Amino acid sequence: MNENLYNLLSAHFPKDLSQRFIETADAATYSYADLIEHSGRFGRLLSNLGVKKGDRVAVQVEKSPEAIFLYLGCLRIGAIYLPLNTAYKETEVAYFLGDAEPTVVVCRPASEAAMGKIAESAGVSGVLTLGQDRDGTLVERSLDLDPEIGCVEASHDDIAAILYTSGTTGRSKGAMLSHRNLGSNTETLHKLWGFQPDDVLLHALPIFHTHGLFVATNCVLLNGSSMLFLNKFDADKMIELLPRASVMMGVPTFYTRLLADARFTRDVCANMRLFISGSAPLLEETFQQFQARTGHSILERYGMTETNMNTSNPLEGERRAGTVGFPLPDVEVRIADDDGNILATNEPGVLEVKGPNVFQGYWRMPEKTASEFRPDGFFITGDVAKIDERGYIHIVGRAKDLIITGGFNVYPKEIELCVDAVEGVGESAVIGLPHPDFGEAVVAVVTRSGAANLDGQSIIDSVKDDLANFKVPKKVVFLEELPRNSMGKVQKNVLRETYKDSFTTR
Repeated sequence: MNENLYNLLSAHFPKDLSQRFIETADAATYSYADLIEHSGRFGRLLSNLGVKKGDRVAVQVEKSPEAIFLYLGCLRIGAIYLPLNTAYKETEVAYFLGDAEPTVVVCRPASEAAMGKIAESAGVSGVLTLGQDRDGTLVERSLDLDPEIGCVEASHDDIAAILYTSGTTGRSKGAMLSHRNLGSNTETLHKLWGFQPDDVLLHALPIFHTHGLFVATNCVLLNGSSMLFLNKFDADKMIELLPRASVMMGVPTFYTRLLADARFTRDVCANMRLFISGSAPLLEETFQQFQARTGHSILERYGMTETNMNTSNPLEGERRAGTVGFPLPDVEVRIADDDGNILATNEPGVLEVKGPNVFQGYWRMPEKTASEFRPDGFFITGDVAKIDERGYIHIVGRAKDLIITGGFNVYPKEIELCVDAVEGVGESAVIGLPHPDFGEAVVAVVTRSGAANLDGQSIIDSVKDDLANFKVPKKVVFLEELPRNSMGKVQKNVLRETYKDSFTTR
């Protein structure tokens, strides 16, 4: 049995392949026949460039239908798809290419020269380009190729994708996701969220992480239906298209921005069946405001790069604000202390999960992988949670010091290493503070070295070249010294409490 994810998805494509799969913001449409043809040509080109089953293909491009077809082309030839955030800078990309050792990298046309140098240094033999306007060498060089490539045989534990997640030590880790990890999660979510044959998904998420690529796109493919495909969040376009959609997936920032627009009314949402939120905590206030404005209760769920989705509020039944619902049908969850002892109802501890959705480990980091799993196979998420008396799961904190800003994960250590390298900085502590738009904003608390004449903007300017924009501190605070406990550890909880109102008004 071929357990390739593409084999699973394609078995559910509509019988009439002329049916629409994607409609873009400029009204360009792509059918399922187009999907099969383009993904076949892209797969053929990659194979001609030496990409074999198990080889990595790194991709840093803007969102486009062709980028989706590239992902599917990689699945079809058994290559491991490695999407990279478009905000990553050259130094970040250099690390990923050096670590993953891809056979081919696909980048934006404007980045070709810079990517070529990085690729050469990393020993990557092939560089292709892909633009948002159906341009680039990937498209040009595949035009005359035979699209009939079939689908390579894959077992359920073969790796389909690697997604890099920032590390607490500053070194990013590549989470290896198998065909079964992705396929099982897609089947579960498709059923749990009640997808209907005529559903239309409004897709405004980026496609370089789990939410936009695997959850949203894979559910549409498994449903054999269509999506309205926006390059990014655009309130004008969202409000225009919502009457034609039935399902929307977004991060909390999407919903707060829609609520801030007076044109976003109950009538605009009249055709909608389901609003889903994830990637960052949804404030209860946003949940309540959205319900009052539209009559819809947002369905909040919880997942991670390493696990895809783990929990979800119910489709039928009460969706409780401030919770992420119940474990998915094929996922086990438990709350434990640091030693792995199971905790009682309503007692907060570290959330641990086990199921077919949980990743295969970190790329070339066997010791790190082993340290993140219990002997009985449960993955230690690092998120602090509790389970209430009705079984709803509440995420109450993060044990790994993670900041979630605009739906993107940021680990402070990576930022601190960059800030500490700025001339005149003594030491730094990076924290996340409440922000009305991003959920959390990255803030650097800094001490000066000696009599250094240093201001916040100069620090921000210094780190911009080495960090993706979403990681760059929104604010820098100067202190004579950082608060520490009796063991000498910086008390970030004190800093978060002291500056919690920096971006809010009361």
